[in-house]
Amino acid sequence: MPVHLPAVVRAYFEADKSSNLDAIAQCFAEDAVVIDEGNTYTGREAIRQWMANASTQYAYTVKPIAIAPEHGRIVVTGHLVGNFPGSPVDLRYIFAFADDKIARLEIAP
Repeated sequence: MPVHLPAVVRAYFEADKSSNLDAIAQCFAEDAVVIDEGNTYTGREAIRQWMANASTQYAYTVKPIAIAPEHGRIVVTGHLVGNFPGSPVDLRYIFAFADDKIARLEIAP
């Protein structure tokens, strides 16, 4: 069954799939925050650099497999497969939004 994602979330995953760093950064609000692997990245340029580092360090694919609302946010479960320790793994992508952009993204097991 297909997972119906909000437009900006769909754009984020599509840009990630094609490693389009500029398109990924444009999915986020100017002052957005990403939390991943215990690190916090604030602002589009920091988020762009975070993705640049991830894409050079690991080869991976992510497929959204579920979506659910949670405390005013959207939680997307993504199935990741790649050359990273622990692959494959299902991660929770917890999105909050502002003005049709991603304001906050937390990636958690």
